Amino acid sequence: MQEDVLPRHSRRPAAVLFDRDGTLIRDVPYNSDPNLVEPVPGAGRALDRLRRAGLPMGIVSNQSGVARGIISPEALREVNARVEELLGPFDVWAVCPHDDDDGCDCRKPAPGLVLRAARTLGVAPGDCVVIGDIGRDVAAARAAGARGILVPTPVTLPEEVAAAPEVAPDLGAAVDMVLDGAGVGTPREGDEGGLAGQGGGADGAA
Repeated sequence: MQEDVLPRHSRRPAAVLFDRDGTLIRDVPYNSDPNLVEPVPGAGRALDRLRRAGLPMGIVSNQSGVARGIISPEALREVNARVEELLGPFDVWAVCPHDDDDGCDCRKPAPGLVLRAARTLGVAPGDCVVIGDIGRDVAAARAAGARGILVPTPVTLPEEVAAAPEVAPDLGAAVDMVLDGAGVGTPREGDEGGLAGQGGGADGAA
């Protein structure tokens, strides 16, 4: 009997995972101040569309400032809490506090954060979509077997855009790609934002 080989892009995803800095909020390098958290244009509406569609959501974020002693664990928790105050709750947070030299398996582009988030949500990594703004995000998705969508900003390298399997001009368009391909599209309600003008972070828009 022939197996179901429906392309992933046309199936309803089990969860959508986002990079944090540069993707959902403006990238402030090594930010430890909740007052500096500012959502990118259209982020709230994009997330609300996913919530209305009933899709679990999570954040997968590199935060090497913790390993470097620039961000305290408490400050990181306060910043993440502020993100939820502004953008609503997420079903899972998976954060890597390590630096590149630590040799962990969670710092993107390693797949550990994506795998951890999927495990916490009780879904298969291959049924997740990862949305981020740099090559590390897409590479982590690929390594975990997930679908990756790149939303470039001025810090995204041209070669990262060229290598990405899917590219969206802004966050609303990325959500269009997630929902419309799965046949569960919801109106964008006038999303205005692209991400032009986003600055880059020292941790690579983690």
